[in-house]
Amino acid sequence: MAKVTIDKETCVGCGLCVNSCPDCFEMTSDGVAKVKAHECSTCDLHEIASQCPVNAIAVQD
Repeated sequence: MAKVTIDKETCVGCGLCVNSCPDCFEMTSDGVAKVKAHECSTCDLHEIASQCPVNAIAVQD
């Protein structure tokens, strides 16, 4: 299983990850993304991480 982390200090709350996979990511009340699930059958977590505009998402296999 992959380990997905989000650097809360780096995240700008753009919501791209949440829009790409709401099963794996959600926005918190303080406006940053949070990991809900570390694996997904419908999305590529590496692809989502690579699209983060501030590189706040890391995926380790």
